[in-house]
Amino acid sequence: MTQNNEPPLTGLRVIDAATVIAGPTLGMLLGDFGADVIKVEHPRGDVLRQTGYQKDGVGLWFKMANRNKRGVTLNLSEPKGQALFKELVKTADVLIENFRTGTMEKWGLGWEDLKAVNPRLVMVRVTGFGQTGPYRHRPGFGTIAEAFSGFAAITGEPDGPPTLPNFGLADGIAAAYGTFAAMFALYHRDAKGSGKGQYIDLSIYEPIFQVLGPQPMQYDQLGVVQERWGNRSKNNAPRNTYQTKDGHWVALSTNSPAIVTRVLTLCGGNAAAEDPRFQTPQGRVAHIEEVDGIVSSWIGARTLDVVIDAFEKAEAAIGPAYTIAQIFDDPQYKARNDIVEVQDEDLGPVRMTNAFPYLSETPGKIRHAGPRKGQHNDEILCGELGLTAEEIAKLREEGVV
Repeated sequence: MTQNNEPPLTGLRVIDAATVIAGPTLGMLLGDFGADVIKVEHPRGDVLRQTGYQKDGVGLWFKMANRNKRGVTLNLSEPKGQALFKELVKTADVLIENFRTGTMEKWGLGWEDLKAVNPRLVMVRVTGFGQTGPYRHRPGFGTIAEAFSGFAAITGEPDGPPTLPNFGLADGIAAAYGTFAAMFALYHRDAKGSGKGQYIDLSIYEPIFQVLGPQPMQYDQLGVVQERWGNRSKNNAPRNTYQTKDGHWVALSTNSPAIVTRVLTLCGGNAAAEDPRFQTPQGRVAHIEEVDGIVSSWIGARTLDVVIDAFEKAEAAIGPAYTIAQIFDDPQYKARNDIVEVQDEDLGPVRMTNAFPYLSETPGKIRHAGPRKGQHNDEILCGELGLTAEEIAKLREEGVV
C-alpha cells in the first residue's frame, strides 16, 4: 500500500478576505497544512504589506502571514466585486473575514446571504469585540484586546504601567482559536455527517482572556485581583529571569517540589533546600527576596554555559532568554528544522518559521511566501470562474479588481 503523505487539508478550499494579522494568520495555518487558500484583497492591497519591516519595498510580515496562499484583488464594496466574491464562495469550504460588524451585511455578503449561496460554508468572522454586545461596532485590534482582556494590567513591574507586547500576541492566539474552531465546524459538517456549514463568531479579546487562566474564579471565589509582579509569580518561587556573569539572561521555573529541591540544593546547598520556610509554594513566595537572592547570586557568579550545564545535570528547568540572532545559531532549533528557507520571487531565498506543530504522517509545508498583489487574478478569475481577459481588463479599469 502506498503511503499518502499529502498535507491533511489537501482539497480544502479557503477564502481569506481578512486583513492585517489575526484573520490572515488563521488562513496561513490552514494553508500550512495543505488547504488551497485564496487571499482576497482590495485592489489597493492589505495594509499589512506596508506594516513593519520592508526589504526593497516588500513587506516581510505580509510575506509570512500570507504564505502558501494565492492572491486575487476584489473590491467588495462594488456590486460586480460582490458578485464575483459570491462565485468564489460557491467553491469554498471556509471563509475568513474581519470587517467591522455589519459591513458584510451592508454589502449583501453577510452570513444569511452567503449561506444561501453555499449551505456547506464555514464562515469565520473575526472582530475585536464579536458580533454581539454593546461594543460590537467598535473598531478593535490586538492591542485593544490585550488591554481589554486584562493581559496588560497583570504584565509589567509592580511600580510600572500596564505593559503591552510589541508583537501580535492577541492576534496570534485568536488565529489559533479560529483555526481549531473552523476544524470543529468542518468535523461537524463532514465527519458527523450534518452536511451543514455554520458561522463562527471569533472576537480577538476572548481567546486571550481565556488563556490568562482562572482569574474569573479567583475573583469570584476569593475577591482576588491579580496585579503586576514583574517576572515573578504569586503561585511559586523561584520563578524569574536572572542575569549570568557574562551578561546573558536566563528564565527559571520551578513548578514541582522535586525541581524546587534540586534548584535550591544546587544554588544554596542542603541548608537552603531544607529550610522550613521554603517547603511550600506559599512559604517561598512569602520569603521571595531570600529565595531569589540565593538563585540570583549563584547564577550571577557563573557564565551562561556553566549555568545551563549545571541545571541540566540537576534536571531543573531553565532556558536562555534568546534574541532572534541567538535562535538562528541554536542547535535545538536547527535539529528540529524550526526555521526553513523558501525561494521567493521578490526576496530570493528567505527564512521563516516552519509549519507547527509537526505531524508524523501528514506534516505541513511552506510552499511559498505571500503572493504579489493580484498575482493570481488571471489564474482564478479567468481559469476558475470563467472570465475573459477583456472582462478582467474592464473590471480593472472600473476599480473592481
